[in-house]
Order: sequence, then C-alpha cells, then structure tokens
Amino acid sequence: MRNSTEKLLQCNTFSKAYDLDQANLENVKKELLKMECTVSWTGASGARSGMGFVAETGSGHVLVMDGAPDAAKPENGGQNLAPRPMETVLAGTGGCTAYDVVLILKRGRHDVQGCSVKLTSERADTDPKVFTKIHMHFTVKGKDIPASAVERAVAMSHEKYCSASIMLAKTAEISTSFELIEM
Repeated sequence: MRNSTEKLLQCNTFSKAYDLDQANLENVKKELLKMECTVSWTGASGARSGMGFVAETGSGHVLVMDGAPDAAKPENGGQNLAPRPMETVLAGTGGCTAYDVVLILKRGRHDVQGCSVKLTSERADTDPKVFTKIHMHFTVKGKDIPASAVERAVAMSHEKYCSASIMLAKTAEISTSFELIEM
C-alpha cells in the first residue's frame, strides 16, 4: 500500500480532483501514514488471566495477548492463553516481510503459490529484553520461479520495504535464508 498511496498522492489528478493545495496534500499524506492502537488490560475485569490484554487496532481488528505464567508470583503472571506481546512483535515482523516477498514476486509476474517464513530469535538476558538476533527462513512455493527472484525479493524486503524488520535491525542482527519448492 505504501507505494500506491505515495503514487496516488503525488498524482496531479488526485490533488485536482479533491481541490487540494500543496499544504493540504501534505496533511493528507501525514494522515495516511498514521497508525493507532488501543491496548487494554483485562485483568481488572475478573478475566481468567490477571495479565491479559486486548489490542484494538485503528483498522478495527482485535488482538488478544497474555503473559507467561510466573511460578514465583502467580498474581504477576499470565495464563498462557494467547501470544505474549513480544511474540506478536515477531509475528508482525514475519507478516510484514512475507507480505513484501509475495508482492515483489507477484509484481515480477512470478507464479507464486505459497510463502511462509519461520522466525527464530534470541533476546537480551536483562531488561529491556530486546531482540538481539532474528533469523528468517522463507519457504516459497511456485512454478518456474528463479531462485534469484526469491533472493532479490527477500533482500528488498529486508533492506528497503519491511518497516518492522528494519526497525528491529536497530537492536537485532537479522539474517535470512530461503528454500524454493517447485509446484
């Protein structure tokens, strides 16, 4: 979406159609780039887990998260009923980069029929327990897709397009690999 949104906003037709001057066009750009999410603790409501959270995204979706059980202080732990918040960061990164890889391959007119990415990670021992290493292994399925096209798509996502992995690369060493399965 980011490329099509930029192209749309740079298009004279868009600004003329909506009678936008440059200042208003810049405001529209800023609004399209904003994102919001409200995260609410469910523990006070008598929910099963004392450390559960519900995230409501600006696009109208709901994501449930929970903490790991804490044997030493059960009241401070979760019940492992949903992904942990840092797992959702890792999952979101996987979704972001897989989206890019599929889109890049499709734009290259490749017959991509499947794509998954397995992320493995290491975190710091002390707080803040940021990711220090992340490895992304892509499995791409398709017909007659050159390995060089997959390699290029993964590199472009990693170096240019995937906001999540580029942001995490500030603290984590990120590596990638892939396998290509002919269908």
